[in-house]
Amino acid sequence: MPQPDEFRYVAADDPLALPLLTELAEEYDARYGDAWGEPASTEINRYPVAEFAPPHGAFVLLLRDGVPIAGGAFKTFDPDTTELKRIWTSKHHRRQGLARRVVAELEDESRRRGFARVYLTTGPRQPEAQRLYAETGYTPLFDTTLTAEEVVIHGFAKSLSGQPLDIEDIRRRHDESLEHFYAALPNRRLGAGRSEVTA
Repeated sequence: MPQPDEFRYVAADDPLALPLLTELAEEYDARYGDAWGEPASTEINRYPVAEFAPPHGAFVLLLRDGVPIAGGAFKTFDPDTTELKRIWTSKHHRRQGLARRVVAELEDESRRRGFARVYLTTGPRQPEAQRLYAETGYTPLFDTTLTAEEVVIHGFAKSLSGQPLDIEDIRRRHDESLEHFYAALPNRRLGAGRSEVTA
């Protein structure tokens, strides 16, 4: 008899996480190629495994009959905020609301750890991700009148405490994080209001 779906927290380098990381790398490369001056899948290995380990991070899989079908992670963004990363649904299990379940679980775990808000970024060629966050209470940290390609990195944030989101503070931290990210790229292709650096 099938078992109920189960959330399981694992290390980011646990063999159970390999399908998530493999599919994400393939999807990033298919959508973005080397638009950033490096393979898009480089993002998968940008952070040490320890950043997704307790007490500062988490890596969760949603298992169905013992097989990973969705998952995600967070790391600490600032003392009050977690940053969602690696949100994934298996290509064989999409359109079942699994990403929403993973995001909700990571929000709950963030609250359990004492964090007051959650932050994330997604790219211009991931409209379904942008839609997911817009529909689940996240506030966009970008000008929504611009096109996705003009915005480039789409930042979102959400309060977990019941208190209003401090938009000014999280937007400032988002902008600072983007500056570090862009500065580290071999060839910067930036969005609105920024000069482009081509190959």
